[in-house]
Amino acid sequence: MRGKMRKYLAVAALLGTAGSPPVSASERAPAVAKHAALDIPAIAKARYGNDAPWYEGRIPFFESADAKIDAVYYYRWGLFRAHQRDLGAQGYVTTEFADDVDWQREPYASLNDASGFHIAEGRWLNDRRFTDDYVNFMYEGGNDRHFTDHMADSVWGRYLVDGDRDALLAHLKTMRHIYRLWDEKFDFDKGLYFVEPLLDATEYTVSSIDASGGKDGFRGGDAFRPSVNSYMFANARALSRMAQMAGDAAMAKEYAARAEALRTRVLADLWNPGLGHFTDRHQITNEHVKYWDPVRNRELVGYLPWMFDLVPDEAKYSKAWNHLLDPQSLAGKAGMRTVEKNYEYYMRQYRYLGDARECQWNGPIWPYQTTQVLTGMANLLDHYDERGPVTRSDWMRELRLYTQMHYQGDRLDLEEDYDPETGKPIVGLDRSHHYFHSGYNDLVLSGLVGIRPRADDVLEVNPLLPAAGDPQALAWFRAERVPYHGHEVSVTWDMDGAHYGRGKGLAIEVDGREVARRADLGRLEVAVARKANAPVAREENLAVQLVRSGFPKPSASSGTDPEKLHDAVDGRAWFYPELPNGWDSAGSRGPQWYALDFGKTVTLGRAELAFFADGKQFAAPRTVTVEAWRDGRWTKLGLAAAVLANGITHVRWPALGTDRIRVTMTPQPGRAIRLAELKAFAR
Repeated sequence: MRGKMRKYLAVAALLGTAGSPPVSASERAPAVAKHAALDIPAIAKARYGNDAPWYEGRIPFFESADAKIDAVYYYRWGLFRAHQRDLGAQGYVTTEFADDVDWQREPYASLNDASGFHIAEGRWLNDRRFTDDYVNFMYEGGNDRHFTDHMADSVWGRYLVDGDRDALLAHLKTMRHIYRLWDEKFDFDKGLYFVEPLLDATEYTVSSIDASGGKDGFRGGDAFRPSVNSYMFANARALSRMAQMAGDAAMAKEYAARAEALRTRVLADLWNPGLGHFTDRHQITNEHVKYWDPVRNRELVGYLPWMFDLVPDEAKYSKAWNHLLDPQSLAGKAGMRTVEKNYEYYMRQYRYLGDARECQWNGPIWPYQTTQVLTGMANLLDHYDERGPVTRSDWMRELRLYTQMHYQGDRLDLEEDYDPETGKPIVGLDRSHHYFHSGYNDLVLSGLVGIRPRADDVLEVNPLLPAAGDPQALAWFRAERVPYHGHEVSVTWDMDGAHYGRGKGLAIEVDGREVARRADLGRLEVAVARKANAPVAREENLAVQLVRSGFPKPSASSGTDPEKLHDAVDGRAWFYPELPNGWDSAGSRGPQWYALDFGKTVTLGRAELAFFADGKQFAAPRTVTVEAWRDGRWTKLGLAAAVLANGITHVRWPALGTDRIRVTMTPQPGRAIRLAELKAFAR
């Protein structure tokens, strides 16, 4: 793939003039160029209101000619923020469900199935703490292998963006240990992994439904699946690369061999010539199915090998993408069906919680698998010559269908799964609101914008946009403050030069300096020597309480429901009206207070308070005072200079030791107070 280009790049990188294709003298950027900077404070304020300060220095900013893509891009960073749970001394984890579900890992609310997406999204933040903490947590006991995952590969993907070798190799031994634990799901005769679809995070698939004779499919139906084998291929390849960097040649060789053996077996045994698709094979024999028989229908899971570049660049395989475009197969009107329309049990509803339909993978659109397929399609379009029927126009159309899925009328709220014909959410459960089981901003930055992260000292950009005149074309975009190998990168596309007024075409800036430009869409490659990243800054939240008992113990003047008292110190803060979260005071009854007993003397010098407001029942208080219990009485520590609704209110004071603090609040007339979260820090 692109052999000539790689040869050119190798020479150009040595000369310090790498680009693709080579730019002419007339196209070469000036040494210092004016750039079309975005008004970041204004964008942050417009998108996030009082919570804007959290985003300004952290996220890459983006705008384009498609207002809906822009809106969902910023919504997805809000979703990322809402799913950061502060564990105190253990730092942050990223959650899948904003609130608790009974199959999460207690008491942390963590699940490992979507960890690859969480890391892929978080790698683009300028503040590296959140993803770094999450990776540390997962490899220090947090990954219980409840589900399959491609976490080692995603950690490699993070390294491709930040270039931090030490962070990459920090957990190599544990990664290898976890990889070997999966031997329990490895058939040594067949050379393939098998898994129950439920534990592949995809209950009610063809293999599990058919194994039940069409009667169920929630449990059972173990199968050799393209998913788990692609994940384990990618994880083995990542471990080989990491071991090579660590100087462990034996481990590097072993895991390279493991990856190649899996590739061979997936191609030989999971490619279904009759269906022209990668499909499951049954791993069990019963009255309904037979060991090693392939399943009878195509599913989206068959595209996962492309997500990890497992598939050879051959037309034999790329023709599988026909099925994604076929309305009689996997192409629903509103997005990608998880199984073909002609499957006998397509969209049959098996499972309910009360009157609400539960999650199934026998036809509904899932953002989870939509992300996987769009990632695989982006790989296909970026660096395969045999691309089959899919085009950049198809990719953008699918991205726009996925974008639309985030909208419930005019309101942004991503849910669990959707009807492929209407695009309406299926699961009618409270837990489904603002669900973080997928990726989006990684697709925008690595696909639409086209930043293709690499392990060498090269910045490669190849936007997956169709040419002008195509219905899916995009006239302009700009991504700014994108971290890459210790630098800050911006990418601008302006089809005719009219929008930004600085010439037509595609341009790259590194640290505010334009370094490459071309007049049309295409690939640009630029040598960029990596720099050390800013150190990760960490402060421990001393107020967090994960287990609803013990210290710190909350109490309050009203609203004394133990669950709500705990919600204000559970390490989670968001401002979604669909998901109540926090301690609620009684209606306006004069001053209210919320207190914490730490059970020991702690040093405190600062508090952060998140107040929710909805313009109806709840409003931020008029005044906020923090007090400490000192010498048998409450002593004022600090007064909030400004109290913010749906943002963070800060109170600071000279650090001191105390075992109890109290927040005293004056309500707005006729409004209750909802304290979504209280945090307390030593300084």
